[in-house]
Amino acid sequence: MKFAPFFIAVYAAIWLSQSVAQAEEIAGPAQDTIAQGTIQSQSATQVKDNDADARKKAETGIMGYTQSRNREAGVFEQKEGHLWRTIRNGPVTFYGGLLILVLPLMMAVFYFIAGPLKTHDAPTGRSIQRFTPWERTIHWSTAISFVILGLTGLCMLFGKHVLIPVIGHHAYSWVAISAKNVHNLLGPLFFVSVTLLFISFLKENWLQKIDMLWLVNTHKVLTGKMHVPSGKFNVAEKAWFWGGVTFLGVVVSLSGFVMDFPIFNQGRHVMQIANLVHGIGALLFIAGSFGHIYMGTLGAEGAFNAMKTGVVDESWAKEHHELWYEEVRQGSAKKS
Repeated sequence: MKFAPFFIAVYAAIWLSQSVAQAEEIAGPAQDTIAQGTIQSQSATQVKDNDADARKKAETGIMGYTQSRNREAGVFEQKEGHLWRTIRNGPVTFYGGLLILVLPLMMAVFYFIAGPLKTHDAPTGRSIQRFTPWERTIHWSTAISFVILGLTGLCMLFGKHVLIPVIGHHAYSWVAISAKNVHNLLGPLFFVSVTLLFISFLKENWLQKIDMLWLVNTHKVLTGKMHVPSGKFNVAEKAWFWGGVTFLGVVVSLSGFVMDFPIFNQGRHVMQIANLVHGIGALLFIAGSFGHIYMGTLGAEGAFNAMKTGVVDESWAKEHHELWYEEVRQGSAKKS
């Protein structure tokens, strides 16, 4: 037993040496892992810094190097696109939508208060040709293409706000794609129709002195409290012809061509401007058409039949377009 302390000391020394060796074996991989993690963290930080630098360079809009011959192909990010998106999805959508909703409501209120313009004299049974078959064909070609373009355009502009909550993203994607294709294909036909309409109706839409009297008394004329003689078209119809069909028709058509045919190497900045001009012009065009549609259907009794059949009764012609009626009486227009 006198050697017991010696063996205990030797055993303790061996145990201590083994514990130290095991600790070193465990600590070694851990230190390697920590070192490797430090290297990876440094690499990730470096990559992140490189990405941030690349992002900053991309956001400058500076043209980079590319083998593509397309215009602006070397521009990774065009800064003006943010401004375009802000304007389109902001004031254009908000105020345009407000305009499209408020005007029909105002016209409905006016209709229920004032009612339609009616012919005071009884029909004579004698008809006058107001529009030729060619004029009616051109008018309906323009009107139908305009309505389809208006509906498809509104679908693309307001669809994500109105349709997606109702039919969902998947269904709306098909609706939006179909609307875009129909819109793009029908645009050139509308331009041709507007051009032919302008040529066909230009002669009767020049302003005359009597038109100013109609203009300053519009509220009395529309409510039937005052009669102002006019030619084949009154000043309101002439305003629609020049301001709507001619000016806005050209604006939306030409701006639409810029987006519809990107074959002239126009850049994204030009396309964005064209998109805003097209959208604002189209919204004003649609808003103005409400007045024309209202007066051609509910607002003036017998007006729709004139464009539908091409003829009107003599009493209607005398009351609504007295100067034109006098021209008919002198033999400058056809009777049936």
